[in-house]
Amino acid sequence: MIDIEDFAQLQGYLRDTGRIGSREAVSIRLLAGGVSNKTLLVVRSSGESWVIKQALRKLRVQSDWFSDPARIQVEANGLRYLPRVTPEGSTTALLFEDRAENLVAMEAVPEPHQNWKQQLLSGDISREFVGQFAKLLGTIHRESFRLRPQLAPVFADKQYFYALRLEPYYKYSATVAPEAAPFLEELVAWTLSRFDTLVHGDFSPKNVLLHNNRLVLLDHEVLHFGDPAFDVGFSLTHFLAKALHLQPKRQEFVKAALHYWKLYVDDVRGMPWTASLDFRAAQHTLASLLARACGRSPLEYLNKGERAVQQKIVVEMMMEENFPTVDQVITRFSKRIAGRKLDKL
Repeated sequence: MIDIEDFAQLQGYLRDTGRIGSREAVSIRLLAGGVSNKTLLVVRSSGESWVIKQALRKLRVQSDWFSDPARIQVEANGLRYLPRVTPEGSTTALLFEDRAENLVAMEAVPEPHQNWKQQLLSGDISREFVGQFAKLLGTIHRESFRLRPQLAPVFADKQYFYALRLEPYYKYSATVAPEAAPFLEELVAWTLSRFDTLVHGDFSPKNVLLHNNRLVLLDHEVLHFGDPAFDVGFSLTHFLAKALHLQPKRQEFVKAALHYWKLYVDDVRGMPWTASLDFRAAQHTLASLLARACGRSPLEYLNKGERAVQQKIVVEMMMEENFPTVDQVITRFSKRIAGRKLDKL
């Protein structure tokens, strides 16, 4: 097994496998941001740029978190099949995969580009990009449902989704916040029972690059056929957590969350799996908010006090007798964070 972070090894591998010329020199640099893969940018002498990813067995987080690196095959299938259910240019092109080395190569997004998460954390909240984000998710869910006969067999396996999402996010959080355990255990069982649409499983601003005023979606290693409400809750969490974290921009993030949800609902209207969508998406939003405060992979920009506040508010909302809709989750969460003294925690 090669180590792609050893640049000499990687260059030798690319030459030996005929991916580059026998004497071709390439520029290689590490790409930051991921915890589950080694990721590098390779620039060839022609100027052609590739991103090469190699899956890690032990993820780069503080707690012990392991997953079979064969999951890189799901990433490769995502690159193959997502173009069928997304607008043109919304994903990068697959170049090659090597299952023996647990790696995959794809075209790099051309420069200039910007990571959307970083733009949001700077306080720059574009209504246009929020709208594109909603419509991209709606398109994936709607079109994959229509292509179910072709896609469902390819993405039927949920083992990596369980290992990288349900266990470290929901199951682990249930051990940290045991009062939420019944809520989370029931939600896990429900989620595993669903086979409605293609679910990205990592639909977040971190995995979006902005290029030519368009969104390009990355990181597809937990794709599966399942419950589309998971993607909704997972993605809404990022707007709400930033509303907590960036107090001067709080209302803008709340408005962005409401706008995102409305546009998504409009995009999937009429799909047969939407009957209980609002209820399930509200559940997943609360579960994901809790997980990003006390799960195995808490949001790194939230400080200790912010995580404690987020955890406390979310657990309270989970226990409420009249369970909220998505709109109510957004508005109630925003009202409850408004009066909290974060600096005293």
